[in-house]
Amino acid sequence: MSKFKIVPLSKEYAAKLRSERKDDFGNEIIEQMATAKGPCRVSLKPFKVGEDVRLLLSHSPFEEQNIFNQPGPIFISKEEVEPYSDIHRFPAELKNNKESFPLSLIGYCKKQNMIFTRLVGDEDVDLLIERIFNEHPKVEYLHVRNSEACCYICKVERFNEV
Repeated sequence: MSKFKIVPLSKEYAAKLRSERKDDFGNEIIEQMATAKGPCRVSLKPFKVGEDVRLLLSHSPFEEQNIFNQPGPIFISKEEVEPYSDIHRFPAELKNNKESFPLSLIGYCKKQNMIFTRLVGDEDVDLLIERIFNEHPKVEYLHVRNSEACCYICKVERFNEV
């Protein structure tokens, strides 16, 4: 069992966005045909270019307003989708497509201060996450971002079996 869990956006949060058609910052949500692979921040599956309709919105993955708060553009599927469920493994479709999904891991402490950053590059992201949590005990959680676009993909939390 891994020592981490992947946290996608929730189905409930996505439903709220779809019904209100405004993001948390009051911006109108933009509907568009997928021109790139994304991924959807709920299912963590890549979009099918020219087939899937996606919603573009501004999102902040932080719970507190502070200097490290980084709102930015993300995509979710226009249609209701199931949240990513294999939470103890990084999504294979993202992990195995380093060209479309160049990844960065940014570590935060309990106070939501950025204390660690790392490009994944050619490393195995699952093994790298484990190593970061083992070697950096003050890293409470990680944000996974696209290292080219800098957009938020998902959160990774420490997982300790009780």
